Amino acid sequence: MPEDQFNRMRDIVAAPSPVNAEAAMTEGVLVPMFNEDVFPKDWKVHRFIGNAGIVIDTDPNDTTDKLKVMICGHADKIRMQVRHISSDGKIWINSDSFLPCTLIGNKVTCFSNDPEDTTKIKKISGTVEALGAIHFAPPSYRSGDKGITPNHLYLELGINGKDGKEQVENMGIRPGQDILLDRVIEPCAAPNTFSGAYLDNGLGCFVAQEVARFLDPRVYDNVRVMYAFAAHEEIGRFGSRVLVESLRPDVLMAVDVNHDYESAPIGKEAKNPPLALGSGFTLGHGSIASYGVTSLIEKAAVSRGIPYQHDVRGRDTGTDAMAGVLSGVDCAAVTLGFPIRNMHTVSELGHTSDVLATIEVIKGTLEDMANDGVDRDHLKTTHVRLDLSK
Repeated sequence: MPEDQFNRMRDIVAAPSPVNAEAAMTEGVLVPMFNEDVFPKDWKVHRFIGNAGIVIDTDPNDTTDKLKVMICGHADKIRMQVRHISSDGKIWINSDSFLPCTLIGNKVTCFSNDPEDTTKIKKISGTVEALGAIHFAPPSYRSGDKGITPNHLYLELGINGKDGKEQVENMGIRPGQDILLDRVIEPCAAPNTFSGAYLDNGLGCFVAQEVARFLDPRVYDNVRVMYAFAAHEEIGRFGSRVLVESLRPDVLMAVDVNHDYESAPIGKEAKNPPLALGSGFTLGHGSIASYGVTSLIEKAAVSRGIPYQHDVRGRDTGTDAMAGVLSGVDCAAVTLGFPIRNMHTVSELGHTSDVLATIEVIKGTLEDMANDGVDRDHLKTTHVRLDLSK
């Protein structure tokens, strides 16, 4: 991956955008990227009253019957939150969607209110701790028979002396404030790999932005593309539901991280799909995934030599691809992604070739749709007929 492209990926992933406070990524990083000279001035940024996210619309004034395709990444990150400040100044926190044991000792940033002006946010650095030391841990914890629970976690700022709680409150810290892991992505020792916090799902947003940057502009003559960056995915995919219901795309492509099951140290008995880091993008089959659109994606991949892997989705895709059916909008939805390791830790790890493959196949699919005149009627007539199989 070229250095300038890696830097864009790093900047998007690094944006402090926890659940319900995603604007650091959407408004602070993505909108400025879309405001560069390479993007037409008649594109529109759709914003919403609630914090659903943003959508960059390539043809907001369209009155024709263009095919509408939404490419959706989600901007929100899992985070910790302040939940209680005790009299000694200990700041107890939750673990949200992290395994508690993965948080111990990690450097984090707490976003607090400036006590002089509560409308301003300030950053306070600290670490996540639990128990205090191995010497204080019960024997079952030392042996590994039992482990750290969310109730053990606290934010360590070095508070000491009298009036600990008052010291903390004087910093502007209060329950409900967000705490994020503090580690920017960087290259790993192995070629074409990178690691850091919050690949989930800054990478999905990066892919959508890169498609916009490199897509053949002739596509826009036949396809209205909407680059969506949703909120609230990590707590139930609520943002994408609003974006889809408001703009009603014909096709929804959700881009999200996936698992490198082949390298997983446990869980082999589950016989998960053999997804592997560095083997290409992943394409979900099953659930609500549109057979017609997945077929178009596979055709684009094969014709261009883009490597890909088959994923299996049962009742739920687990991604924003569900937004159409969950919001009652008739659209053909698919889910694409890239295998990563160590999901929901400070050291999530990905492969640049998988990310680039996802960008290329979405570009290729959109170009094929435009060239082949794919429209709503085509999508209505491509539902698979197993009764015609031979």
